[in-house]
Amino acid sequence: MRSGHPTKGISMYEDDLFQYIEKLVDEEKTLRSRADEDGPSDEDRQRLRTVEERLDQCWDLLRQRRAKAEFGEDPDEAQPRPVDEVESYRQ
Repeated sequence: MRSGHPTKGISMYEDDLFQYIEKLVDEEKTLRSRADEDGPSDEDRQRLRTVEERLDQCWDLLRQRRAKAEFGEDPDEAQPRPVDEVESYRQ
């Protein structure tokens, strides 16, 4: 079992997706920590926004894959949605 999610039943693609999410989360923490210490630079602010957008896309893709699998469809047919579409969803 990996930290944060079980690996049993997860496709190789989803495992890669989780690794990418973990990498983005780590980067997000680093950027937020740096911002707390020194105040965010313009570059850090922009990168943080990009990281947040990518995370939203990844979580959306993971939800799509799981929904397709749940309803007997091929999860590999799930496609990342554009940032503006994912960002407009209500949380």
